[in-house]
Amino acid sequence: MAKAAPKTTETIKSVAAFVKTVDKTRQNDCQAIIELMQKQTGFEPKMWGPSIIGFGSYHYVYDSGHEGDAPLVGFSPRKAEFALYIANFEGKEALLEKFGKHKTAKACVYIKKMEDINPAILKKLVAGSVKHYKSKYK
Repeated sequence: MAKAAPKTTETIKSVAAFVKTVDKTRQNDCQAIIELMQKQTGFEPKMWGPSIIGFGSYHYVYDSGHEGDAPLVGFSPRKAEFALYIANFEGKEALLEKFGKHKTAKACVYIKKMEDINPAILKKLVAGSVKHYKSKYK
């Protein structure tokens, strides 16, 4: 039986062109998140699949044998909110308590807009995610 290909892979699509497809009122928040994540990670933004902007990458292999690549950190400007892809790492919960208005699910943190959150805490969340994946998947 053939292994399923990972659903989300890095593409060569333009991040700037994708951001232009986002609702006009949310494009500034997109830019702010890109700049913050790029500064924190040191990686250029890249498109992953049709709608995720990711920074850096790591290669994972699960016990099941499934493997692939994923961004160290990233986000997707969805219709109703921004999905921030941030690893679950020790100390994340404590940071989220000071983060501002958000919801969480698995490794996703959802925010409506940048003004709802504390950017200094987002920087710490991004740094924690990168450190977690770099130490877990060498």
